[in-house]
Amino acid sequence: MKVYTTDKIRNVALLGHGGSGKTSLVEAMANIAGMTSRMGRVDDGNTISDYDKEEQKRKFSISTSVIPIEWEDCKINILDTPGYFDFVGEVEEALSAAASAIIVVNGKSGVEPGTKRAWELCEKYSIPRAIYVSNMDIDNASFKNVLESLTELYGKKIAPFHFPIRENEKFVGYVNVVSEKGYKWNDKGEAVECDVPDYSMENLTLYRDSLMEAVAETSDEFMDRYFGGDTFSDAEIRAALHTSVCDGTIVPISMGSSIAGHGVYTLLDDIVKYLPSPEGRKFAGINTKTSEVFEANYDFSKPKSAFVFKTIIDPYIGKYSLIKVASGTIKTGDVLYNDARDAEVKVSKLYTLCGGKASEIGELHAGDIGALSKLDVTRTGDTLSTKATTIHYPMLKIPTPYTRMRYRPVNKNDIDKISQALAKMTAEDLTLKNINDSQNRQTLLVGMGDQHLEIVRSKLLSDYKVEITLSEPKVAYRETIIGTSDVEGKYKKQSGGHGQYGHVKMKFTPLGNMDKAFEFAEEVVGGAVPKNFFPAVEKGLADSVLQGPLAAYPVVGVKATLYDGSYHPVDSSEQSFKMATRMAFKDGFMKATPVLLEPIMSLKVTVPDQYTGDVMGDLNKRRARVMGMNPIGNGKQTVEAEIPEASLNGYNTDLRSMTGGTGDYEYEFNRYEQAPFDVQQKEIEARKDKLVDISDED
Repeated sequence: MKVYTTDKIRNVALLGHGGSGKTSLVEAMANIAGMTSRMGRVDDGNTISDYDKEEQKRKFSISTSVIPIEWEDCKINILDTPGYFDFVGEVEEALSAAASAIIVVNGKSGVEPGTKRAWELCEKYSIPRAIYVSNMDIDNASFKNVLESLTELYGKKIAPFHFPIRENEKFVGYVNVVSEKGYKWNDKGEAVECDVPDYSMENLTLYRDSLMEAVAETSDEFMDRYFGGDTFSDAEIRAALHTSVCDGTIVPISMGSSIAGHGVYTLLDDIVKYLPSPEGRKFAGINTKTSEVFEANYDFSKPKSAFVFKTIIDPYIGKYSLIKVASGTIKTGDVLYNDARDAEVKVSKLYTLCGGKASEIGELHAGDIGALSKLDVTRTGDTLSTKATTIHYPMLKIPTPYTRMRYRPVNKNDIDKISQALAKMTAEDLTLKNINDSQNRQTLLVGMGDQHLEIVRSKLLSDYKVEITLSEPKVAYRETIIGTSDVEGKYKKQSGGHGQYGHVKMKFTPLGNMDKAFEFAEEVVGGAVPKNFFPAVEKGLADSVLQGPLAAYPVVGVKATLYDGSYHPVDSSEQSFKMATRMAFKDGFMKATPVLLEPIMSLKVTVPDQYTGDVMGDLNKRRARVMGMNPIGNGKQTVEAEIPEASLNGYNTDLRSMTGGTGDYEYEFNRYEQAPFDVQQKEIEARKDKLVDISDED
């Protein structure tokens, strides 16, 4: 592939609901551009984009692929993103590198939750976009329905640039609104000019007038000419539409059939004509030497810099750091500097990636996308610049994962291999976390949803040959007391020679502070227990609170007061007083009305207005307390609630089911509070085998 200058580059993310036809569209683009001799099919597992074995097995995209397509002396870097919500982190990475987006809408299914999510992401990043309606050759596909739905949602900025010609319920051609010409496909798949059908003239007039109004609004001169009855030349129209598309005041909509390759030629043309190049687009970082703003703006004349927007670590193709050049020109042989890692990076080879295939290239100009291999210390989000001008660009905005599952190795000998594999996978996927929850003696995978974590499990087996099981995580219950007790503990043992003797009398009361496990106080008078044994008593308490006597959970909020006891001048020792304390603690704790505490989380659920009733009803079933609702605009509400952590298991899946995938949630720990009686009894029964018998430790 040849080197392209900034003005000849288009970086376009394909967005849309899962199954809308993004990957098939990429196949059609690659075929029409002459990159492939035949189109791959998702069902056959042989597409350029979905090169990963899991993608081929499951028949949907899991990660973002970069497909560079050469068209009309331009390079179009297509970023094919997953449509399923579990992989939204991949979409965010793609959008950090894209200058525009095409939202693919299934002509049969119409506007879906993923369509709206794609639009919201474009709004979030202020990215110009176009709409492509796919599958127009399928029965019941309706361009008109999609157009009306989008117009109802987003207003008059939705502007048809093409619309279909149908004959005998078949998709046979299209009308170009800009040129006011009709085209039909012949037996060779070529678009041949034809008369615009009479039944299409009304729509053509309507859509054309709307476009001309948009053209007129681009300047005062055009507005005067428009109201004066003047007509615009094709060149003027296209230039004005380019401006309007780039500033987001117009969102063009076109259509086609990716399987038949119809409408894809015109889409590629429109990408080149109307979507922006990186040239002149605002992009800034910080010069870490001067602390001044560095306006990169994809200017090739400025000091070279790039940012890593994605990392691929594959056991078969190796590690690649995908970069977007922010300024200057990066060439083979350059020495770059990673300020975040304080490491120099030698560009021994520079690549363009096409799916899973890497091809060497000599240089990349500002705005272009490429890859570097084997950068051991470099991570996603890092900036590469020069030591002379060290730049730091903002970190990627990656969604926070909230779905947790406990995992265990099937073969304990694989623990190290699993750890190494997960280290690679978490470096590649920033929405995946591997957490060692030592306090609750479990290891956790945290991701964007159940499907996400299931695919991680499957990839560990297929790619790294290690197997794990997934199960619900243990809830971090705690034990405390709400009453008082006064007990004694006596540890006496004689087995020849020196014996062991320790005797304590203690009171146990609520501490009133759940952030501390225990507080030790002594009120001993007359030397009943010598001071040198006080540390042993405190150590006995410290050991006791690790696993409480109620259900073997950690203890919090207990005050223990040593007020009396006795000792033996020969047989007493630190160990004997520690054991006497543990006996007293177990007895005193169980006599002081022990209770189980459960973690309560502060939960925020954001959903469209029409789902708030369902969400609140479901929260009530989960023992949540709804604290209020706040409208946030765009027809959405945020429901705020307090909910037991145990009730959040499976919530991600249920919320998506309730809201058609449009609901989001986040939570954080709030406090501990006493669990209901039935929850306590269930846990106590389930944890009987975990209780420690002190006599076994003698």
